[in-house]
Amino acid sequence: MGILSRASYVVRSKVNALLNRAEDPTESLDYSYEQMRDELQDVKQGIADLTTQKKRLEIQKRKLEENVEKHNRQAREAVQQDRDDLARKALEKKKSKMTQIEELEGQIADLNNTQEQLVEKKNKLQNRIEEFRTKKETMKARYEAAEASTRVSEAMTGVGDEMEDVSRSIERAEERTEEMEARSEAMDELEDSGAFEDALSDKDSIDRELESLSTNSEVDAELETLKGELGKGESSNGEAAVSDEDVDAELEDIESEIDADDLESDLDGDANADLDEELDVELEESESQADEKRN
Repeated sequence: MGILSRASYVVRSKVNALLNRAEDPTESLDYSYEQMRDELQDVKQGIADLTTQKKRLEIQKRKLEENVEKHNRQAREAVQQDRDDLARKALEKKKSKMTQIEELEGQIADLNNTQEQLVEKKNKLQNRIEEFRTKKETMKARYEAAEASTRVSEAMTGVGDEMEDVSRSIERAEERTEEMEARSEAMDELEDSGAFEDALSDKDSIDRELESLSTNSEVDAELETLKGELGKGESSNGEAAVSDEDVDAELEDIESEIDADDLESDLDGDANADLDEELDVELEESESQADEKRN
């Protein structure tokens, strides 16, 4: 196969493939049906033309038959007048007209046969067209049902062209959403770590470390001041620790006694009220003593 032949074959195959994809079976069936109807119309037109031609021959035949009758009368009149020569001419014309009539009759008979054949073919073609119309509608219904079923199946499975575009859109949306979520989390993490402040500040790492130490020192100093105001600081004679332990032990003993008294108070409400007052007084005295020892 030469280059030109191969090129021609490739072009024809490509064009055929394009036509197959572009072809709509329903449109093809409708077009074929219209073509058959056009052929039927042509056949009907041919029958009409043939019938017209036959009618013309029949009219011509009637005129010749009238001329035959006229020539026959002329021959009779000539014989009655002893004009044999005129009678002979009239008979000759009569004979010529009769010959033409025979030829016309043969042509008319042929036209009748042709007309009958055309009418028969027309009837057969019309029946085929009706059958084709029924099959066409059935095929169109089947094709449309199959096409609808295919579209539904493609939509459900997501393998159609449009559904593929939708699936890709969903995938792209998911990717963008995940990307934005990751970016948002990254921004939150950077903000919590102070990276944004570090990036906007002109201080170096040493300055930030010294500033942190200074802040811690100020906090420690303020804490010591608060302890001194509340009497929880260290005493100058070094007895604060011992006094604190004694106070804590005494408070624990008082709390134990209070718990035992609370248990008894559940059994006797009236006695419990008096005991609560006594315990409150004792607790206040113990706290006062503990404050004096700390001071």
